[in-house]
Parts: sequence; structure tokens; C-alpha cells
Amino acid sequence: MKNQRLTSPDVSRSAEAMQTRFALRITASLSELQVGGLGPDVDERLRFAREQALLRARAVRPTRLAASAGVAQSGGTMALGPGDGSDVTPWWLRLGALVPLAVLLAGLVLIDSQYSRAQIEAAAELDAAILSDDLPPEAYRDQGFVEFLKTSRP
Repeated sequence: MKNQRLTSPDVSRSAEAMQTRFALRITASLSELQVGGLGPDVDERLRFAREQALLRARAVRPTRLAASAGVAQSGGTMALGPGDGSDVTPWWLRLGALVPLAVLLAGLVLIDSQYSRAQIEAAAELDAAILSDDLPPEAYRDQGFVEFLKTSRP
């Protein structure tokens, strides 16, 4: 299989790529010349030649893009979708689009439950420390005791 021949779609893609590169070079050169400021007669001839080239390119170029996917424009927005107006998106692809949303929601619920559990454990630990201490709980509410805790002991 050392001598693989290019199939016709490969040849047409290659030729199309070469034509595109050539067109880009030509347009870049024309743009540079236009910035240089040629005479008005040359500008008019170039404009006419561009229009003619675009008309020929549109006539020659196959309309395979319109057959596979169409662009719909409505109210200033554009949407890319099937060209014939039918909805051909498979059900499993639609369901697959909802999976990330479900994972996100499950993650948020898990984070919330972990946070709540941590808060409850911290409060329980503090309550256990207060109740197991030698001082009665009323001592912690006394303003004098708070001041006593704030002052340093020798």
C-alpha cells in the first residue's frame, strides 16, 4: 500500500484548498494595492472584476452546505440547524445534553449537605465542650465572666 491513490473527494478537497489559498493571496495583494491608492479607473475595474469573480464562484460552488445545514435568521439572531426544517437530532444526543446539568445539580446538593453536616458537627462539639466543663452554662452569659476571660492571667 505504498502507492495509495487519492480518491476523487480527496482530489477535490485538495484543489479547493489550493484555490482558497490562491484567492487569499490575491485578495491580500488587491487590498495592499487599494490602500496604496491607485487611480479611480483602476479601482473601478478592480471592483467590477471582484463582483464578476464572486458571481462566477457562487454559480460554480455546489450548494452542499445548504443541503446539510441551513442558517435561519429571525429578529437579528442566527441559528445553525438542519436545512430542510426537520428536527433530526437523535434522542440520545438530547438526553446527553442534560447529563451535565444533572451532574451539576447533584454536586450542588452534595456540597450543601456536607456544609450543613459540618455546621451541625461544629455546634455539637461546642455544646459538648460547654456542657462538660466545670462551670455552669449561666456563667458564660455573665458580662463579668466575659471580661474575666478577656483579661490576661499572671
